Amino acid sequence: MKLLDIKHLHLQSEKFKDKTVTIGGWVRSVRGNKDFGFIDLNDGTSFKGVQVVFTRENCKNFDEVEKLNTGSSIKCEGLFVLTPENKQPFEIHATDIEIFSKTDSTYPLQKKGQSMEFLRENAYLRPRTNLFNAVFRVRSEACFALHKFFNEKGFVYLHAPILTSSDCEGAGELFRVSSQDIYAGKKLDPKDEMFGKAVFLSPSCQLEGETFALSLGKTYTFGPSFRAENSNTVKHANEFWHIEPEIAFYELFDDMDIMEEMIKYVIGYLFDKCKSELEFFDKFVEKGLIDKLKNVHESEFARVTYTEAIDILSQHNDKFEFKVFWGCDIQTEHEKYLTQEIYGRPVFVYDYPKEIKAFYMRLNDDGKTVKATDLLVPGIGELCGASEREERYDVLLNRIHELGLNEKDYWWYLNLRRFGSVKHSGFGMGFDRFIMYVTGMQNIRDVIPFPRTPHNCEF
Repeated sequence: MKLLDIKHLHLQSEKFKDKTVTIGGWVRSVRGNKDFGFIDLNDGTSFKGVQVVFTRENCKNFDEVEKLNTGSSIKCEGLFVLTPENKQPFEIHATDIEIFSKTDSTYPLQKKGQSMEFLRENAYLRPRTNLFNAVFRVRSEACFALHKFFNEKGFVYLHAPILTSSDCEGAGELFRVSSQDIYAGKKLDPKDEMFGKAVFLSPSCQLEGETFALSLGKTYTFGPSFRAENSNTVKHANEFWHIEPEIAFYELFDDMDIMEEMIKYVIGYLFDKCKSELEFFDKFVEKGLIDKLKNVHESEFARVTYTEAIDILSQHNDKFEFKVFWGCDIQTEHEKYLTQEIYGRPVFVYDYPKEIKAFYMRLNDDGKTVKATDLLVPGIGELCGASEREERYDVLLNRIHELGLNEKDYWWYLNLRRFGSVKHSGFGMGFDRFIMYVTGMQNIRDVIPFPRTPHNCEF
């Protein structure tokens, strides 16, 4: 069964003028009286659906079609008619409607205006709503745009492992994967594991990415990451998608340049490919979203050292729940204040105290700070984390010992510093958080198809 995509009808409406077309899809609504009716039909290929006009004269199963509920699936054949004078640019005058499947009164999406929590509980159906149709279409296009950007820049796409034996971040919030019977009541012995050691779901592919960057020059990974953090905030998930480029011969400011270029590229791509979806979000989700994104797209991102940022913020300490001081971690309220009140645009904060950053970040000459930066954007705070990687063997080994990490777990990572080491940099961006930003959605659970958060692994 070959059907026309509704997307193509919208893109090439003149081509189909006065021709017979056949489409399939799911009913959004049915309106009618005793002699004619209207179906709002969507097949998922376009945010915009199509209006199907059916009459008793031309539709042999008129009475059955008129009683269809939201969510029913049909195939429709009919005449494609341009209607420039109406709200919709065209409609289909049905000559035949075949019903594939009817929904009944138990269909969960019968009513409009269900709560976000209700839709999360019915995540298997929520893509059929206008909101989630738009969210996941934007997610798909943004994903493609990222691949396109890095491909055009000459990066090599790397499939990194999901299983790892090392903790990249050193935070210890890892999901352990075991081949032993964890319910047997005995202590798990790493020696009896399939890999002969404790293995975890990877929280980051950075370390693996570095190995390829130090031979291929420019690489990136893009896939799921896992963190066993018992956090129920609107910005955290236990399984999330992560894009992590690694670039040989790049220093920290080079890293900032490509992050800024990447963000602007993807936003520009979405303006081009997802105009209807962004207009929908601007109207119904976040007023002013398009202006916010245009500001990011057109602004030159600010750059400020951590020390300068703390000096600025400390002058406004009376406005914050968490008071700032040199050595503290910058909180979301501080990030928003910097981007929205001080600069009015995205900001790179760099040269953080070494005590609040990971072991692999390059130590500055002052011995107190590292070549690390966070990209902060108006409205959400941190979007990307980046650093110049520590390429000096002795310094890296000392940092591993300082933080109490097991040197044996990083033997190969240390060897990279012995065998042709060069300055190199990289960054990570939580893709789901980026989708929150460009859609205006306020909860990470609503931009992930099937979110994995504490006490939530239903589908």
